Amino acid sequence: MATRETNAAEATRERADAARNRTKVLSAAARLFSDDDPRTVTMEDIARAAGVGRGTLYRRYPDVASVAAALLDEHERLLQGELLHGDPPLGPGAPPADRLTAFLGAMIDLLEQHSHLALGAEPGAKRFTVGAYGFWRAHVLALLREANTPDPEALADALLAPLAPEVFLHQRGQGLSTDRLKAALARLAHAATA
Repeated sequence: MATRETNAAEATRERADAARNRTKVLSAAARLFSDDDPRTVTMEDIARAAGVGRGTLYRRYPDVASVAAALLDEHERLLQGELLHGDPPLGPGAPPADRLTAFLGAMIDLLEQHSHLALGAEPGAKRFTVGAYGFWRAHVLALLREANTPDPEALADALLAPLAPEVFLHQRGQGLSTDRLKAALARLAHAATA
């Protein structure tokens, strides 16, 4: 007959196995997403590269986008923390135009480093329902309202549209530098909050 101590030890071992498998899956997926077009990576590719069974993979992640979202989540959380508690102009304390400009620039930096993850996590319309899009939209909306911008609800998504990973990668593929993209978005931010 199993004792409570035995059951607790087995549960701890299972949790440790699950944590190891999660680490293996995310490491393998990060390599695959950076080496290939994330839209072509399959769950079987990830399971094989991680050395885990597909059942193990599906137990935690229902699809490839969920794996990419888990990888992207950490980077998005760091930026969210800066928006809420960081120094101005990204954090509180600066005028809305400056904060919006800083946010859009920070998003360009995030995409420059992690567009492959955003592309895998946020394909098409899924962008609006996964990841941090709701947080980004609420932040932009608050800044537009603070600046007394007419019809901020209509403008918030328009300001976020250039940050879609497909748009960003298209522009980078056209040879536009991140500095040019930031400057263009800064002009938009100042026009929107004037």
